[in-house]
Amino acid sequence: MPAVATYWAEHAWLPHAGGPVVGHEVLIGVGPDGRITEVTPDSGPCPPDAVKLTGLTLPGQANAHSHAFHRALRGHVQIGSGTFWTWRDTMYRFAGALDPDSYLGLATAVYAEMALAGITAVGEFHYLHHAPGGGRYGDANAMGEALIEAAARAGIRITLLDTCYLSSGFGAEPTEPQLRFSDGDADAWAARAGELKERGHARIGAAIHSVRAVPADQLATVAHWAAMRRAPLHVHLSEQTAENDACLTAHGVTPTRLLADHGVLGPRTSAVHATHLTDEDIRLLTDSSTNICMCPTTERDLADGIGPARRLASGGCPITLGSDSHAVIDPFEEARALELNERLHSRTRGHWTAGALLRAGTEDGHASLGWPEAGRIEAGALADLAVVALDSVRTAGPAPALGAETAVFAASAADVRHVVVGGRQIVRDGVHQLVADVPAALRDSIAALQS
Repeated sequence: MPAVATYWAEHAWLPHAGGPVVGHEVLIGVGPDGRITEVTPDSGPCPPDAVKLTGLTLPGQANAHSHAFHRALRGHVQIGSGTFWTWRDTMYRFAGALDPDSYLGLATAVYAEMALAGITAVGEFHYLHHAPGGGRYGDANAMGEALIEAAARAGIRITLLDTCYLSSGFGAEPTEPQLRFSDGDADAWAARAGELKERGHARIGAAIHSVRAVPADQLATVAHWAAMRRAPLHVHLSEQTAENDACLTAHGVTPTRLLADHGVLGPRTSAVHATHLTDEDIRLLTDSSTNICMCPTTERDLADGIGPARRLASGGCPITLGSDSHAVIDPFEEARALELNERLHSRTRGHWTAGALLRAGTEDGHASLGWPEAGRIEAGALADLAVVALDSVRTAGPAPALGAETAVFAASAADVRHVVVGGRQIVRDGVHQLVADVPAALRDSIAALQS
């Protein structure tokens, strides 16, 4: 297929038989289907008909776990102390103010912020389904459709992980704020979620909010729905010790064992957080090749703890990364935090290479969201790219050959210079091309929730 657009990357992180390497003067052709047609390193100076990408070109980043509306909490939940559970009360207040129109505005701004950070695909863990009090909108999927449209307006891909959320705890009815999350039972959830349609930039997956939010006898319904569609299935797992204790009281087993017993674990499943695990839990996850989505900036913001990511990865679980509550939106901070948290826990260095951390945020992250054709700069892959400056105050100095190390351990979202999605330039010279003023869009959409 002939190229209809050509990008010239000063430096690019490319697949190689011996492991990814930084190539130089790389021509990247893009076909009319938005996929890469050719990759030519050492091509010489930038041709006049090519778009010049100065810096280090990486595959676009995959944000594997997002709650878009949590972005409104930034700043508000950093006051004082409290726990995860007091943080949750504040979250419910913001959730209660959203409707499809205001969610469209907020999510568009949040996804545009992600694009500016180099994120080209998001896994949106979506449980804010209905109106306050649980009443249905005319379109039962109006809130999910708002998120899909928001991603389109921001120019990024989305996997809408439609979430089953039925109870406030083991055997407990939903609380008042949670009524808008619930469909009543898993069969009703499946019927509503089944009405969602995929489109070019959007794929549909499923999620079990947690073992405390979906009764044990209904877990298999959600797992079956995802299996029949070969769709991603995500679940919050053991983020808090209180969840583990309550599960042991209710069922006599850990949350991981409960999920395993009901057919939830497996290579299309992502366990989010997986912070407080027993040795048996780790064995169940590794034996099933379940993905593990770590969200380090949220896990430390909420004082969740440091999960056994290295043990899980060593056992064969792919590791992915998410910004979750959006305390910050910075995929490079998430990547390096995975390594640095492990250093603090173990008091040794070098648990992941920069390349392994980049893979978590690109190829493995995209695969966990049902986009296996993304996350690599090679012919046939989706032409989703993120360019990191190598001449900022954070990144200047190291040789380009150390670009991966520089990006992971020194760069920030502020160093992202260009972003391309499906061959289309979404960010140019640090400016979003579809959302005119992203800070203003964030400010106005969040202020509307407080009026």
